[in-house]
Amino acid sequence: MSSPVWHPFTQHGLGEPIPQVISAAGAWLDCADGRRLLDGISSWWVTTHGHCEPRIAAAIAAQAGRLDQMIFAGYTHPQAETLARSLVDLMGLPHVFFSDSGSTAVEVALKMALGHWHNRGERRHRLLVLAHSYHGDTIGTMSVGERGVFNRAYEPLLFDVETVPFPAEGAAQTTLDALEALCAAPEKPAAFIVEPLVLGAGGMLVYPAAVLRAMREICAQHDVLFIADEVMTGWGRTGTLLACEQAGVVPDLLCLAKGLTGGAVPLAATMASAAIFESHRSDERARMFFHSSSFTANPICCAAANANIAIWREEDVLGRVAALGAALDAGLADLAVHPRLHGARRIGGIGAIDLKVADAGYLSDAAPHLRAHALDAGLLLRPLGNTIYLMPPYCASASEIRNAFATIGNAIDALPR
Repeated sequence: MSSPVWHPFTQHGLGEPIPQVISAAGAWLDCADGRRLLDGISSWWVTTHGHCEPRIAAAIAAQAGRLDQMIFAGYTHPQAETLARSLVDLMGLPHVFFSDSGSTAVEVALKMALGHWHNRGERRHRLLVLAHSYHGDTIGTMSVGERGVFNRAYEPLLFDVETVPFPAEGAAQTTLDALEALCAAPEKPAAFIVEPLVLGAGGMLVYPAAVLRAMREICAQHDVLFIADEVMTGWGRTGTLLACEQAGVVPDLLCLAKGLTGGAVPLAATMASAAIFESHRSDERARMFFHSSSFTANPICCAAANANIAIWREEDVLGRVAALGAALDAGLADLAVHPRLHGARRIGGIGAIDLKVADAGYLSDAAPHLRAHALDAGLLLRPLGNTIYLMPPYCASASEIRNAFATIGNAIDALPR
């Protein structure tokens, strides 16, 4: 009997096998058929310390027996209060709005930006985006993401944005000049949204911290709100707690999710500057921020996030990321000499390289072949078309990473020519 489940980013018409995972620990997943898989992509970039991390699992269990769920509109609870104060202390922005996914965190940031100018009596509707970006799959986040196969069917629902070219190597000044021109236009933009330092779904495209800092400075000079989407890049993925740290910048709006709970349960947060909060605070109810979801600041999820922050405060998480980065460097160096590969790059705990193919892009036929070969060899791999990457949990060992790269090499050799 076939499953009634409709899976995300899955073409069921191809009849590809869908393994059933029944348990996990550390960097490994256990399947119902007895296979073990090294989680090479942190289960879609969420798992940081490792699966079923004991401290986080214990916090979830304890909270589930105390307070499982409650309305957060006009009410609060200890886990949310503790978490908000910790986030303010860590991230440098004074206000926290909780939600339940990365897409929602970005959607909230966009609404806050537009609401900010509306409440100040300024007609600012233009949004600026970085080319090749991905910010989620809701209507607003698709609108500020790269247009193409991801969202072509939904084009009638999307609103217009203005795009700044990606700062490819040797072309950073073109990016900065374009941003400067858009920000200086007579009709002022409301905000500019970026994925700091690395564009994930766009192909693990990396750019320098100096460019991120310069983009922030241009926005500040022209009073354009700067939104940092750190849903993927936050919580150590780029080698620092936030990618923005490497550029020495604090955004006006900061989006967090994925690793916020160590990847154990869904929780997101949008952090805002004092100016944005104050533009919504009033004795007029019509000026409140109109957004919520049923599970805003769910107590169980907040407990998981508090346990995650305790791990960050008490353990050498960035030391583990650095060790992982060294292992990725070694593996990429071996792969870089392969005649079918080019463009090796690594930032923090993310390593990527591109396959030379005629059908480059997200729908490259190479991706399903590589994914299937890796699955047979015990590795969970999900190439972004012809871009092959590893983004494992920080607990993955050097030998596990070495074996993962060997599997990737074998998979490339097995590809049809």
